[in-house]
Amino acid sequence: MSSVIASARFSVLDRSRTREGHTGAEALRDTVRLAREAEALGYHRFWVSEHHGVPGVAGSAPTVLAAAVAGATDRIRVGTGGVMLPNHRPLVVAEQFGVLESLFPGRVDMGLGRSVGFTDGVRRALGRDKDDADDFAGQLQELLGWFLGSSPTGVHARPSEGLTVPPFVLAMGEGAEIAARAGLPMVIGDLRDRERMRRGVDRYRARFRPSPWASEPYVVVSGTIAVAGTPEEARRLLVPEAWSMAHSRTHGTFPPLPPAEEAELRAMTAKERGFYESGLTGHLAGTEEQVADGLETLLKETEAQEVLVTTSTYDRAALLDSYRRLAGIVRAERGGGRPAAPRAAHRESHTPRA
Repeated sequence: MSSVIASARFSVLDRSRTREGHTGAEALRDTVRLAREAEALGYHRFWVSEHHGVPGVAGSAPTVLAAAVAGATDRIRVGTGGVMLPNHRPLVVAEQFGVLESLFPGRVDMGLGRSVGFTDGVRRALGRDKDDADDFAGQLQELLGWFLGSSPTGVHARPSEGLTVPPFVLAMGEGAEIAARAGLPMVIGDLRDRERMRRGVDRYRARFRPSPWASEPYVVVSGTIAVAGTPEEARRLLVPEAWSMAHSRTHGTFPPLPPAEEAELRAMTAKERGFYESGLTGHLAGTEEQVADGLETLLKETEAQEVLVTTSTYDRAALLDSYRRLAGIVRAERGGGRPAAPRAAHRESHTPRA
């Protein structure tokens, strides 16, 4: 039995990826259905994402979608991975999460990122520019102040003030340093650049300052994990996203996911092919035994307390089967499904699950 797998939490981030031949509404309903399945399988959290003006992603309003997910489930923690704070006024974000926490007490997470739009056109439509991300630390401090009732404006955020909604920082670039200084849990990815991930984790732990939100460092590693009956089947789960990423890197637009069998037959330039092949590597993909070995290595290298799985693919049945197999790995490592105690004193209101 692997103690590192048995003691880690496992969670899901679904980005509401649209699929060729399917609508955005279907993608959102797919997300809600997957959340119910994740809860039944014992996953700890289910998060949704924020993207604007992206053909391949339907999730543009994460707090609205999180409310739908929370309303369709009973126990699993629900949150955002994340709300892009530079796109919004911190007061409004605090109010939204205050409403969520009031409706679903003890189940809501507040994952926060610093990205500003996918293209120049999206940033103009949002009334933002790239420089707005530079003040993420200040925006974060202002947001947390609304919950603590410490705003210098004299205004009070309702119903947020006095509530505890666990905040997490999505650590892209300097995010690890910001999370450490603020004393917040950190989410870091992706699995394809392990050395960069380890550097970020080490920097975060070395510079962490205890806060009212977390008494010690809490690390969530995120990335794609695909589990199937054979290595070939697991690889096919990766194909739609790899093709879509290659297309976005060469055409400037992020498209809906194609079926794997079609994507494999599409003509690509040498540059596209390079991005595509790169997109198929570095993930945790394979049979249960192979993925369990990879998880054990990942968790030993990073000493992370949690894994946030971000897998996207065209075949929803195969995706669900992958999550079932991953949950099976965790149950087996825990000796039949006994819940494991958390490895850090991160404030949460219920026993950790898969």
